[in-house]
Amino acid sequence: FVHLRVHSAYSLSEGAIKIGDLAKLCARQKMPAVGVTDTNNLFGALEFSLAAQGAGVQPIVGCQISVGRAEARGSGVAVAPDPLVLLVQNEAGYENLLALTSRAFLGTEPHEEPHVTLEDLAARSEGLIALTGGPSGGVGRLLVDGQTAAAEAMLQTLAGIFPGRLYVEVMRHGLAEEERIESDLVDLAYRHDLPLVATNEVFFATRDMYEAHDALICIAEGTVVTRSDRRRLTAEHYFKSAA
Repeated sequence: FVHLRVHSAYSLSEGAIKIGDLAKLCARQKMPAVGVTDTNNLFGALEFSLAAQGAGVQPIVGCQISVGRAEARGSGVAVAPDPLVLLVQNEAGYENLLALTSRAFLGTEPHEEPHVTLEDLAARSEGLIALTGGPSGGVGRLLVDGQTAAAEAMLQTLAGIFPGRLYVEVMRHGLAEEERIESDLVDLAYRHDLPLVATNEVFFATRDMYEAHDALICIAEGTVVTRSDRRRLTAEHYFKSAA
């Protein structure tokens, strides 16, 4: 098992794993490679690459990038974009990911959350592997909402943008929506001859860091732990062993 969705401390006010500690975790657990996919940035790419190589671990550079939803365009209504995980395959992919992350910030209005469009992805997809993003990604979100046909259409669009380089992502963090859509994701993957990948979205190193990380999320969002209507992760979002 190789972690492909690690948020380092460069996922600002979200990730809680320092790059040096991540390299040590991989080496200690004899993992041959690891992917860092910080949210909308590549701030840690160089430090990560050097630290991983120094520990004898293959670095997989990536990013969890936000993709704007079509219904948000010109609506004047704030609509949260969908996360999509991109992993660098080669030098062309690295250059394209640099361009996309820059576009996410420079191509959006000041009041908008940084994001790219599906058209941006289509223009810069070479050398990039895409993971569908779990239950909060575009495909997963539509399945959670019961929009099966729209989810299938979204999956086909992504498959066209990333031919032979799209993976349907299955996650198990103990969230109800993950369990609810897992069989649908598997069915869609088989129907469209797309490979499946099991991921664990990592935000902190060990399970006992959950409460401290939960407080970090609250600080970042300007809220308090006791509020029920806030972003919550689970204790399963830690750097799990292969076992």
